[in-house]
Amino acid sequence: MRIPAHSVCTAIRDDIVAGVHERGSRLTEEVLARRYGVSRVPVREALRTLEAEGFVVTRRHAGACVAEPTEQEAADLLEMRVLLEPLGASRAARRRTDAHLKVLRGLVRLGQERARRGNSEDLRSLGGWFHETLAQACGSHSLTSALTQLRHKITWMYAVQAPASPADCWAEHGAIVDAVARGDGERARAVTALHTERATAAHRLRLTPAGDRPERVRNSQHVVNMPGPRH
Repeated sequence: MRIPAHSVCTAIRDDIVAGVHERGSRLTEEVLARRYGVSRVPVREALRTLEAEGFVVTRRHAGACVAEPTEQEAADLLEMRVLLEPLGASRAARRRTDAHLKVLRGLVRLGQERARRGNSEDLRSLGGWFHETLAQACGSHSLTSALTQLRHKITWMYAVQAPASPADCWAEHGAIVDAVARGDGERARAVTALHTERATAAHRLRLTPAGDRPERVRNSQHVVNMPGPRH
């Protein structure tokens, strides 16, 4: 059975975000194919997709490597999220389905319950599911994809401090859902903008192994010579 390239892409991306494949390290098709138990064809397709997403670069004489983003590129991601997440919430208020609303309300109930218990690990996962569902509810494949890529990249580049008041954070999630449920796009946009701006302050660039400075990258330009269409 041929393994779909998108499944291989997801696996490689998850490992890049988790730090299994370190920034700047080579990604050899043969090694990746053995690791994920597939042929080199889906690996090649996956690397092409990940290059288009910005997780992989192709360098002359080195081939595919994990990208090494600059501090400015990382900062740009947070600014993009501040702009796009409120837009997604506004669209969700007009386009969400009953199924989306049911899931969002359920996540808020669980989040508020876990916040009272102080379970930070559960809260982190629930928060991710909340924003993923909100993005899916916007009814735009392009916007959903952009928000999903932003979340992956921000998780890759930043460590996030737990909120000082998890209950307040989940109260904001609840206010977003209330606005979405009423179909109030402007309210959904405003509450999400406030929530996103507050969350941004908790992000810290991941440190080098030495722990003495944020991870940086060479600013030199690398020639991209991977064949095939760019997505």
